[in-house]
Amino acid sequence: MTFRSHMEQALAEARAAADRGEVPVGAVVADPGGKVVAAAGNRTRELCDPTAHAEILALRAACRAAGSERLPGYSLYVTLEPCPMCAAAISFARIARLYYGADDPKSGGVAHGARVFSHPQCHHMPEICDGIAAQAAEALLKDFFDKRR
Repeated sequence: MTFRSHMEQALAEARAAADRGEVPVGAVVADPGGKVVAAAGNRTRELCDPTAHAEILALRAACRAAGSERLPGYSLYVTLEPCPMCAAAISFARIARLYYGADDPKSGGVAHGARVFSHPQCHHMPEICDGIAAQAAEALLKDFFDKRR
């Protein structure tokens, strides 16, 4: 199998989230063969749900499609470093590989802050590759917040 990044689709989901007035974060789940099975952008405001982060919504859809609460062998592409809640969900879902774009020094849960995967209580740690399309993801976030200030 040849690696193919799905970060462009995650960025499209992030742009759509921004258009809805949501923080521009997008996520895509690919099956072990590399086929996209779920994609989502943040919808916390739209759904009045603090758990409606892009990663959570994409994981829920992928689990429904797989008929399982676990996704071994699957990959998750997300435009921003997952927060602690999302990192825990990634672990519980047994995602094999996590690819993310921009770092989140303020609220991240992977390389910053809680560092969920480093805790002894963590059930599963995916392979992690950061910095994929980081500049594009950072620019989306910066533009979004600049327009609100």
